[in-house]
Amino acid sequence: MRPWPWGRFAALPPPLPRAASSPLLCCVTSLRALGPAASPAELLALLRGIVAAGVDWIQIREKDLPARELFHLTTECVALAAAGTRILVNDRLDVALAAGAAGVHLGRESAPAREVKQWCRAGHAPPGFLVGVSCHSLNEALEAEADGADYIFFGPVFATPSKEAFGPPQGIARLAEVCSSVRIPALAIGGIAPENAAECLRAGAAGIAAIRLFQQTTDLPAVVERLRKF
Repeated sequence: MRPWPWGRFAALPPPLPRAASSPLLCCVTSLRALGPAASPAELLALLRGIVAAGVDWIQIREKDLPARELFHLTTECVALAAAGTRILVNDRLDVALAAGAAGVHLGRESAPAREVKQWCRAGHAPPGFLVGVSCHSLNEALEAEADGADYIFFGPVFATPSKEAFGPPQGIARLAEVCSSVRIPALAIGGIAPENAAECLRAGAAGIAAIRLFQQTTDLPAVVERLRKF
């Protein structure tokens, strides 16, 4: 297999981690959460505000979009986030690389993290390209780390509609156990709100990831400022 022609992506920002006093904030996108008639253009307009508010990462998690539309959405996001926000793509390594995204996020039904990392390390992805994994148990977290993942999402920490398929909430105690057991950054996900984010960070989380927290708030800059102080 030929190496990926990634010369135009060589300027990816330094990967991980942020300073311990500044938690990573990741917006996970959901076009569906905007309403049944919402368009990718509406989501992109929302993401402009999210980038302007200073969110660190945006994970494009649009499983229902055809590959062409997902590619165009990702390309537009990469362009608007050029000032520093990292764009990650859920599952679709091909789209992430073609659009110049900063990484790919893998779930249960994605390609194995070990194979993806080996392929990337073989010169098919730009330096600093991130590979993250969603984990729902300590064993999954340890496996992801052993496979070479750069970071993990762990959850759902609290109850949330988008994570009901993964069982009951894990809770703060399990989050703390995972964070103390792995050396790579672990971001808490699932029902995260300004009222409970501090608990996650005190438990050792390197940051938080959420849909509603970033997509459905009336004053996102104020929320981001509050989260930065935890």
